[in-house]
Amino acid sequence: MKVALFGAGRIGKVHAASIRADPRSELTCVTDVVAEAAEALAKDHGIAVRSPEEILADPAIDAILIASSTNTHAELIEQGVAAGKAIFCEKPIDLSLERALKVRAIASGSAKPVMMGFNRRFDPNFAAVKQALDAGEIGKGELLAITSFDPGPPPLSYVKVSGGLYRDMMIHDLDLCSFFFGLPKSLIATGSCLVDPAIGEAGDVDTAVVTLCYADGRIATIRNSRRAAYGYDQRLELLGSKGMLEVRNETENKLAKWTAEGIATAKPMHFFLERYMRAYQIEWAAFADAVIDGKPVPASVQDGVNALALAEAANLSLKEERPVDITAEMTGL
Repeated sequence: MKVALFGAGRIGKVHAASIRADPRSELTCVTDVVAEAAEALAKDHGIAVRSPEEILADPAIDAILIASSTNTHAELIEQGVAAGKAIFCEKPIDLSLERALKVRAIASGSAKPVMMGFNRRFDPNFAAVKQALDAGEIGKGELLAITSFDPGPPPLSYVKVSGGLYRDMMIHDLDLCSFFFGLPKSLIATGSCLVDPAIGEAGDVDTAVVTLCYADGRIATIRNSRRAAYGYDQRLELLGSKGMLEVRNETENKLAKWTAEGIATAKPMHFFLERYMRAYQIEWAAFADAVIDGKPVPASVQDGVNALALAEAANLSLKEERPVDITAEMTGL
């Protein structure tokens, strides 16, 4: 499978490594609006720098991986479908649910797989939770709690174009809730600015909690913060009628020191690149399975629409200080 990469930034570099790690795929070229970034990545991998137009017009390229800025995702998906390419696109589809619904309609007519990049579904820990839940190992899942704290906030320049915490950061956790429980009936969001006043001045929050309520009474809660002094905090608990499933943090090492003064262990891994590197590799392998072997896409455009709808509902809930009915107010799902 010959692959072209759109985007040579931080996440583009991660995906380039995942493509190269899979013997079934070959990274052939890269494009980026920042020429220096594209040239540096091309040099690292011994590939060509090409324009988007050249890539889309080349019949030898089987698939495109979209890791460029969010505002390019929707158009590139549409262009990729028109060009007959298999498509892997990082989240989100777009910052607008209305635009994402239009992309879904176009992608539905594609003869090739179109997959969204929700890497946490492919983390071995979270995947094991899903497998155990589906197997009935804890009975019916009833109460899901997700904790996701970044070690520090991103640059303010990024915050201003990110679409906000719910669309940028929490969208991964909202997707996990859908992965485990499906779409909720309603949600309510709270948020504040405790980490950096400049984030609030930019119209965003840096500390947030969302509660999702399901038609059958199940509840999910998500806690996000842009600051955890001890590292990248990624935990999950799922309480069921017959037991509980828990995912603890991946730490820098597994050493635990036991002395008369107490017990000390290593900190959580510093950030998402270290914590989820294996998930990115498994995710790409799943895409290759879909393209080469015809297996189902495990994170579809519809999943991208659902996660974005929940993020938009959270923004609406925060703004209007009320619960939002997903089925009634997020139309088109």
